[in-house]
Amino acid sequence: MTPNILVIIPAYNEEDSIGKVLADIPGELVTEVVVVNNASTDTTAQVAEVNGATVIDEPTRGYGQACLRGIGYAQALEEHPDIIVFLDGDYSDYPEEMTELVKPIVNEDYDMVIGSRKLGKAERGALLPQARFGNALATTLIKWLYGVKFTDLGPFRAIKFDKLLELQMTDTTYGWTVEMQVKAAKSGYRCTEVPVSYRKRIGISKITGTLSGSFKAGYKILWTIFKLL
Repeated sequence: MTPNILVIIPAYNEEDSIGKVLADIPGELVTEVVVVNNASTDTTAQVAEVNGATVIDEPTRGYGQACLRGIGYAQALEEHPDIIVFLDGDYSDYPEEMTELVKPIVNEDYDMVIGSRKLGKAERGALLPQARFGNALATTLIKWLYGVKFTDLGPFRAIKFDKLLELQMTDTTYGWTVEMQVKAAKSGYRCTEVPVSYRKRIGISKITGTLSGSFKAGYKILWTIFKLL
């Protein structure tokens, strides 16, 4: 049976990259691609529509907020997806690797798959030092506190839709990815990682591209890990 796969892409001012992202998604693999236009002030929404995506608006800024809006859209569909894939809109990930990302769910019945940039090939300078440090610290704490080993908090990930709903995700900002992984660990989900490639994003990161963004993200990630104990 071919799974119904829905892709959710949160996007804030990604007019230069979103078309490239959409063009590289394996069309034969997915049922629908949803771009959540997260209060963009450029032509992100128009470019996404031209390139075949379903565009929905989320006027309240926040990475998790946009992801939650995408989940709400999926819940409202007459036929729910089997798998949700989350993918960033900045073209740092390689969308064509989605086929390998979902394989453990389709072929081995895993509940969630994280695309690990640490296990894959990263272009020099693509993963900033503060991001590498934050990932290492967070995944070490998850292993110590929750007993599940991850190597990355990468945004490129796939999860069974029913399992995603069971997690009752709430974070609206920087803690989204770690909240999902911690809750999945606590719930005893079958989780795994696959290596994914990574390149320098188009444009400046809204999180690790500034000192204040890096600090806020780091604080929120650590706060989320300990809050869920």
